[in-house]
Amino acid sequence: MRSTIEPVLWRFQPADATHSRGKGICQNDKQTSSPHGSSIPVSTESVHNGIAMNDAINILIVEDESAIAEMLSVGLSQAGYSPEIVQTTRAARVALAEQVFHLALIDWMLPGGSGLELVRTIRSDRKLKHMALMIVTARTAERDITTGLDAGADDYVLKPFSPRELNSRIKALLRRTMQSDDEQPLTNGALSLDPQSHRASVNGVTVEINHTEFKLLRHFMMNPDRVYSRAQLLDSVWGPGTFIEERTVDVHVLRLRKALRAADLDDAIETVRGAGYRLIKEPTQTS
Repeated sequence: MRSTIEPVLWRFQPADATHSRGKGICQNDKQTSSPHGSSIPVSTESVHNGIAMNDAINILIVEDESAIAEMLSVGLSQAGYSPEIVQTTRAARVALAEQVFHLALIDWMLPGGSGLELVRTIRSDRKLKHMALMIVTARTAERDITTGLDAGADDYVLKPFSPRELNSRIKALLRRTMQSDDEQPLTNGALSLDPQSHRASVNGVTVEINHTEFKLLRHFMMNPDRVYSRAQLLDSVWGPGTFIEERTVDVHVLRLRKALRAADLDDAIETVRGAGYRLIKEPTQTS
């Protein structure tokens, strides 16, 4: 198990959070008390560390526990974001149809449907699939974490969580998402990957892979023939601080290899004994 972060639990009195908006107010770097008495870290740093932000960054909070939703809303508002709270997957779909959001924080267990299904729905929607998604949940089992990430979540945060850690991960996730929006298609031999359409192909034929395997393949294709250790791949693909075992990398590499072999690209990813994995340069089809 990778290193953990000391959890800090924000405690709030219940509030009515059926459908509410926060105010995007940026304050100085200090511990600022919420109306309920909890301390929330606020940063003077630009929301996206150098990326111009003339418009508000809209964040959708999908959380049915009013106390947690209100806590998240207050913290995000003080950090300079514009949050909106909904409590059900149905309300989330309505909000997504009415407004553009840059990021969604989604609880797993929700009334009227699971947050996991909402993640899958968003990823399958052509207009929404590039939105940053973060699951915030008390489900701590490794199989739940990998299931959430495979479904399309970009990050997975465990309750209770550190306020500063959550804020840092939100900034890092938004930064990665905005950078990926500018990515150009990648080509390596017969293998092609288009970050904009989220499509991988071998000689024009689509390779069927899930969200995590797509990110893994993209990372390999950015530096073909470079060897990456399991720890490096976890940090780069799953994100630093993700609570999963390094053997999870082996499982996803195996799945990615299987998908590439189905397209007659048998030996594209090599195992380097004692070091990790690499994508060979200019892989060719075997038939």
